[in-house]
Amino acid sequence: MIKASMSSGKVTLFQRDPQSGVTYRIPALLYIPTDTLLAFTEKRSSAKDEDTEYLVLRRGRKTGTSVEWGPTEPLTSAALPAHRPMNPCPVYEQKSQTVFLFFICVRQRISEQRQIRTGQNAARLCYVCSRDAGRTWSLVTDLTEQVIGEDLKDWATFAVGPGHGVQLRSGRLVIPAYVYHITARCCRLPLRCWTQPRSLVFYSDDGGQFWHKGELIKDMKTLECQVAEVAGQACDPVLYCNARTPCRCRAAALSTDQGLTFKSPSSCKKLYEPPDGCQGSIVSFTPTPGLLEADGAEGPDAPAHEMTCPLNSGNAASDICRRTMSWLLYSHPTGKCKRVDLGIYLNRSPLTEATWEHPWLLYQGPCGYSDLAVCQEVPAVLLFGCLFECGVNYECEEIAFQLFCFEDLQKGRGSPRSLEQQPNTKQKSN
Repeated sequence: MIKASMSSGKVTLFQRDPQSGVTYRIPALLYIPTDTLLAFTEKRSSAKDEDTEYLVLRRGRKTGTSVEWGPTEPLTSAALPAHRPMNPCPVYEQKSQTVFLFFICVRQRISEQRQIRTGQNAARLCYVCSRDAGRTWSLVTDLTEQVIGEDLKDWATFAVGPGHGVQLRSGRLVIPAYVYHITARCCRLPLRCWTQPRSLVFYSDDGGQFWHKGELIKDMKTLECQVAEVAGQACDPVLYCNARTPCRCRAAALSTDQGLTFKSPSSCKKLYEPPDGCQGSIVSFTPTPGLLEADGAEGPDAPAHEMTCPLNSGNAASDICRRTMSWLLYSHPTGKCKRVDLGIYLNRSPLTEATWEHPWLLYQGPCGYSDLAVCQEVPAVLLFGCLFECGVNYECEEIAFQLFCFEDLQKGRGSPRSLEQQPNTKQKSN
């Protein structure tokens, strides 16, 4: 057993074996309201994507502001014959109390780059589910034909997440994903410059019985992504998508139809990417009345907590979403040139990209992929968890977990120096 608490800092849940080369990568974290946390990752024989063997899980039990983690368990049913499972992406359906663990299964050792080069997809869209908070799991379900169908011929490859999905206030389940979309071919081979990454979501409106896909996000190259629902008192909920790009900064796109379509994405200049980019995580949460009051957005005589909504241009009345009921947290390496120094960013006006605040450094040193979870909301203390790749010399030496509260974000924020430092750290491209 491993115990994590507010005072313990990070605890290691999965660690690389230097003798055998066994490595754990691609973290996904899910909080279940029964005070259970599920931490997923890929077990690999090396750090390479092609060496993924199977998915593993650790179950955590939250008591107050601490979490006790159980042993590592292999997810043997999350697999297809002659395929390797990748990119765990869980979501919790509250009504039926069911965990859906989405992932892709990639045929044998075929790399993503080979699929992009040849235009021959080798990935399958799959899930397993659990109705007892991750103790037991169903057999695998392959959704590829049902959900993607004929469009698959124009997808060089695709993947979900990685990280977590969300259930919206409407009940819709949403799984973030991205594809490499083939828009032109020559002699049946895809033209590389016309095969572009595009984010999208898969969704279900009936508790996970049937799944569908939304439209691809247009006008910008977008890759691995996560989504969060932003609610306001003067406008309908907005689905916010934050995506990795090759453009040295993140992209954000907004949807008013729960992910069916997204408006053209905008560049987030305050959320920059290292040269090869990196996955990041996003969650929304409800600020406490005290935080809203301190922010000037509480009480009938208080000034409105206004934010210009780019979704409703042209109408002065609808351009303002007053008194936001949701704030955003985002985790990502803060280094401009390398994957170092994991930062937690706060945005109190989620539809305004310029309002991302200077990050709090959760971890200093080499780091990579991460996943956030809201572990406790109002009226109690705001408690968050982060599952992330990190190490002393390399970013994937271990996958660690850390609990933190909102007050941590307000103290000890990263200095400009720490965000600019460029240690001699070996870099991976995914």
